Amino acid sequence: MELRHLRYFIAVAEEGGLLTAAQRRLNTSQPSLSRQIRDLEAEVGVKLLERQARGVALTPAGRVFLDHARLALLQVDAATDAARRAAEPERPALAMGFLVGLEVMWLPHLLRIIRQEAPDTEVTLCSLSSPELALALMRGKLDLAFLRPEKQNLGLSFKLLAKEPLIAVLPAGHPLASRKKIRPQDLAHEVYVSSSRTSPILQSVIQDYASRTGITLKAKYEGENISSAMSLVASTGGVTLVPLYAQNMLAPNVVARALEGEPPTVDLTLGYSAANSSPLLRRLLSRADELVESVQNQSIIRYADALS
Repeated sequence: MELRHLRYFIAVAEEGGLLTAAQRRLNTSQPSLSRQIRDLEAEVGVKLLERQARGVALTPAGRVFLDHARLALLQVDAATDAARRAAEPERPALAMGFLVGLEVMWLPHLLRIIRQEAPDTEVTLCSLSSPELALALMRGKLDLAFLRPEKQNLGLSFKLLAKEPLIAVLPAGHPLASRKKIRPQDLAHEVYVSSSRTSPILQSVIQDYASRTGITLKAKYEGENISSAMSLVASTGGVTLVPLYAQNMLAPNVVARALEGEPPTVDLTLGYSAANSSPLLRRLLSRADELVESVQNQSIIRYADALS
């Protein structure tokens, strides 16, 4: 079994067909790809794919094999990057990722700890959606990330940092803006700007909240990220629900209001690869509680008090 067999199998499974995978992903012919898949199945000893009239489908064995194949390739990529870094020793490096907007709250305190632990560390940052951050961690592109506990997380560990309450964001001139708190029933009568499909954990929390409170959110618009969602709120007159940290990103033409009753919460975690052996990463993880305490003494708690 060779790595190319795994890559070919993953491409076919994700594309749902041999021809599509051959043309779009692999730059090879369908007959050649079919032979590679047959060779792989012969090596494994079980059927991984079922041929159908409109493409292929994974067998139960194929679904199990797919998860392990993805993990194997991710580990190969991570090993390659680690070997290259080891061959070119430089100053210590740490790659970190954040959900858009979280840097404002967490980065200053994290940098203080990094300077104490390893002042010569070269730090690189990126802002991505939570699923993209999880993928970057799995591929070894990031050492740690502030993200949601994504379900697709092969080889990842998550340390809970906070349970962030959700707040309502609405236009500054909206009739509901005069209230200190928004009732769930009020949201049901408004045009709702949903969370992006790139935020499945947040979207699931909001759906559970709507079900718990017996309301239906009329999702007419979808924001690609929090900034675009708030822009849609301002331009359409609708409302949206976002994590509390988004108060750092409010534009002048929108306002945030607390939700009446027990608000829904979404977990914020510090994610990292369990295979990452960086001593600096381990030292940072050991000081995660100190990091949380530092942040809690800042604006997020004061703002929560103001909303209550």
